[in-house]
Amino acid sequence: MLEVGDGSAFASAAHLAAYAGIAPVTHRSGTSIRGEHPARSGNRKLKRALFLSAFAALHDTASRTYYDRKRAEGKKHNAAPICLARRRCDVLYAMLKNHEPYRSPAVTAA
Repeated sequence: MLEVGDGSAFASAAHLAAYAGIAPVTHRSGTSIRGEHPARSGNRKLKRALFLSAFAALHDTASRTYYDRKRAEGKKHNAAPICLARRRCDVLYAMLKNHEPYRSPAVTAA
């Protein structure tokens, strides 16, 4: 939280994700677009905290479901936690913006 402050420096959750270094980076040169990969830049402390919290969150049912869904979409084992870290970054931004504590989503029976 010390790395982010009150979140007012970021216009959106995407800006926070880019600052943390978990937003994808696209290589472009002229008409050549060579795909996306995780950024190597960003705030290393925040990136590490989000990544480790994503691994710890795999014990949570909602987070595990999201991880499994990303794996089913074809994401590799090391890419799916990055997706989960991005999702947690979006939640962090919403909590800071709305000045509300985290509320776990209601689990619905399927």
